[in-house]
Amino acid sequence: MMSDNSGRKLAPPRALLLDFGGVIVSTTHLPGWRERLALHVHGLLVQAGAQASALSVEQITADIKAGGIADSHWKDAMSRPLAPRELRHEEFWGDFVAGDWPQQARDVVVAEAYDLCRKMGNWKSERVLRTGMLDLLDAADRAGVPVGIVSNALCGQVHVDFLDVHGLTGRFAVVIHSDEVKLRKPNPEMIWLATRSLGIEPEAAWYVGDNFDRDVLCGKRAGIGGNILMEAKGTYDLPYDLKLKPDAIVADPVGLLGLFREAGRGIAA
Repeated sequence: MMSDNSGRKLAPPRALLLDFGGVIVSTTHLPGWRERLALHVHGLLVQAGAQASALSVEQITADIKAGGIADSHWKDAMSRPLAPRELRHEEFWGDFVAGDWPQQARDVVVAEAYDLCRKMGNWKSERVLRTGMLDLLDAADRAGVPVGIVSNALCGQVHVDFLDVHGLTGRFAVVIHSDEVKLRKPNPEMIWLATRSLGIEPEAAWYVGDNFDRDVLCGKRAGIGGNILMEAKGTYDLPYDLKLKPDAIVADPVGLLGLFREAGRGIAA
């Protein structure tokens, strides 16, 4: 397990940029989501008269599972290029899920790709706000430090849906989702989009993510002022060896709040 940090002293941030999954929320997969989604897709095919009889719900379920595995491997590979792009909704459904389907059936899911990605995100996982996150947002507000979201997402609207339901949308000064800007971390432009929007330089901000190959690497490439790793499920499951040291490692938002207060010398307390 990698647990050492860079030893660099953290200056008080002028902005706090957070990953979504693993930092703002913890995520747990829900049972039966693939079958639910496959049943919905089958209904779309029947409605369109798209040779649905050739594709059973079981086969669609299997292809959704295979597509997800392919997507996971693709994401690991995209941590290697300097400036990776994000996978389009149509690519996920047309290529990763439905590549071998009859053309008419493939056309249906490609046409519905955005809505299917949104449904998949909402049906696949339960999201719970991590302990201490509201206290962190309150402390940042009192300190006059804007908080933003910089997150990879096949469908960022799923994150917005969660924020809307919990009345948190207005707590974030900027929201950068990879599917909307067509880039993905560790592309440093993801962070630069946020800092430009806030009118600050990257070295004046902190970025907090939960993994090395996308988040810590992105912060390093972007020249972020505070490159912070927050531990979550899978944080230390690296797809390949990386000699990266974040500036600090925290267990949760409670730990991040402590770091924020320490850097601010009590200003945010």
